[in-house]
Amino acid sequence: MKTITPRLIFISYRLRSACRLQRIQGHMMSTKAGSEVLFEKVGNAGVITLNRPKALNALNLTMIRHIYPQLKKWDKDSETDLVIIKGAGEKAFCAGGDIRAVSEAGKAGDSLTQDLFREEYILNNTIGTYQKPYVALIDGITMGGGVGLSVHGRFRVATEKTLFAMPATGIGLFPDVGGGYFLSRLQGKLGLFLALTGFRLKGRDVQRVGVATHFVQSDKIVSLEKDLADLKTPSNSDVAQLLDSYQEQVCDGVCIHVCVCRTDHILLLFYCFRLFSAGSVEEIMENLKKDGSAFALKQTETLAKMSPPSLKLTFRQIQEGNNYREKTVRFFPSLLAVLIDKDQSPKWKPSILSGVSEQAVEECFSSLGERDLKL
Repeated sequence: MKTITPRLIFISYRLRSACRLQRIQGHMMSTKAGSEVLFEKVGNAGVITLNRPKALNALNLTMIRHIYPQLKKWDKDSETDLVIIKGAGEKAFCAGGDIRAVSEAGKAGDSLTQDLFREEYILNNTIGTYQKPYVALIDGITMGGGVGLSVHGRFRVATEKTLFAMPATGIGLFPDVGGGYFLSRLQGKLGLFLALTGFRLKGRDVQRVGVATHFVQSDKIVSLEKDLADLKTPSNSDVAQLLDSYQEQVCDGVCIHVCVCRTDHILLLFYCFRLFSAGSVEEIMENLKKDGSAFALKQTETLAKMSPPSLKLTFRQIQEGNNYREKTVRFFPSLLAVLIDKDQSPKWKPSILSGVSEQAVEECFSSLGERDLKL
């Protein structure tokens, strides 16, 4: 029988400790971020996991300040061939930004608000110009900040659980994170409709309108992630081919459902083009009231709840969206009543569309001088 000496016990302990340390370093490089965002290498892929499931993976400044340098590091790493980003839990990819923290910082006069938006937009631009394949698995709620983390990447994979929206006008903001750029490039007047109303797209429609590049069943996401990580030095075309193969699997046995959804999609495009083709928000409201359809009445009711300044600012933003890639605008931080107190009784200033002057809108698009964001 082999004698167990203190030295053998010490060596065994050191080996176990070394293995444990290696696992932690290899799979949980996120301790500095308080585990709110996790980084790991799986095969040839760098994987980012937004890890705030109880907060629907809402994006905060700490997470931004860890994701940005990690993307830069992987971009230069010869052993990292692509990046995958996903959300923890079963409900959300990322439901937006941490608005509570932003609102509280604003009330306290803290610089967090400016810092968060400035650094978030720099991160969005980094994703939009990333040289390696970037795959966002938007399996669940994807709004606001989550849109910024996904829509600018080359590949966006939606599932039947995906719920996409840019509900900014309901909280006194405008569709930021590059919203003016990508929404203005959707079919017809769909982008303007989504921007003004905060309408929620679900499932296959997220891919059908072009927000997502692919659609995959949710129960195939784990398998897809593994196959992506196993790709050897993949090009964008290699990744696209793999995603295409997964999307093709969805078509089996769902033809009738797809036809119904496609019909609904065509009707939505028709209504958006007919009712939202106008020279101002006021004209859109007139179109909706004259139409009188159930769709029009619903949108009239929705727009009546939105911030008038945000509606006019957003209209101008989408109108100009095709003419620029990025543009810095000021915003109206009327967040407290809707998201913090949750009393659904925001006090908009001005409270009616006619109270928002063209000069006020124009000022929002003027240069901020030295404070302009330079990317």
